[in-house]
Amino acid sequence: MGSTGTVLRELRGAQKSAKGVSLYSRYVNRPAGRVLAAGAYRARMTPNQVTLISALFTYVALASVALVEPSWTLAVLVYAALAVGFAFDSADGQLARLTGRGGPDGEWLDHVVDCGKLLLVHTAVLISFYRFGELPSDAWLLLPLGFQLAAVVTFCAGLLREHLGKAAASARGPSWAAAPAGPVSRVRAVALLPADYGVFCLVFLLLGAPGAFRAGYAVLAVVHTLFLAAFLAKWFRELKALRAG
Repeated sequence: MGSTGTVLRELRGAQKSAKGVSLYSRYVNRPAGRVLAAGAYRARMTPNQVTLISALFTYVALASVALVEPSWTLAVLVYAALAVGFAFDSADGQLARLTGRGGPDGEWLDHVVDCGKLLLVHTAVLISFYRFGELPSDAWLLLPLGFQLAAVVTFCAGLLREHLGKAAASARGPSWAAAPAGPVSRVRAVALLPADYGVFCLVFLLLGAPGAFRAGYAVLAVVHTLFLAAFLAKWFRELKALRAG
């Protein structure tokens, strides 16, 4: 087993493409995940164990949002736990690529944890609104439900786009399946920031000021809904092009 520096260099060489990745994931979450993956490698952990650690940090944080009265202390603790959980979510895949121990079981577990996270984060906000929010109107209780719908549809539609796209490309032969990824666009990386889960987690730093949290959460809900509409149109066109090509 090499030194930590050697492991980090090997991890840097085993990164996924930066195309379609926001600046936060590229310059904050992936490097943090790389450090965690190096530590997990030296501790002889498996990628699935790292995935479960990610789930532990994330789900404990979300349970706290639902059960504990909002405060600035809670805001900092929840954000820290969500950020660490997201970094471990990056670390499991990096560790799998480094060790060659990835497989369909690990990918399945990772997606199950991610899907649960998307459902629970907005459910936790809904419960917090109901228990502690002192809302101007009961209509605010619909906001987390709408945000949850946008988040889950984006997640599921994106997975299906990837799966169906690979299947269609493979059916057309190696020249389609091995199409180049294309250049990385910094403008696109900046534009994707509002849709990045790591950026979304920042809103929980406002938990100590319920009105500010509601406003920030509402703005992100609108932004994510607009991104969903854009993504659905884009993915539909791409899949239609694969059928017609």
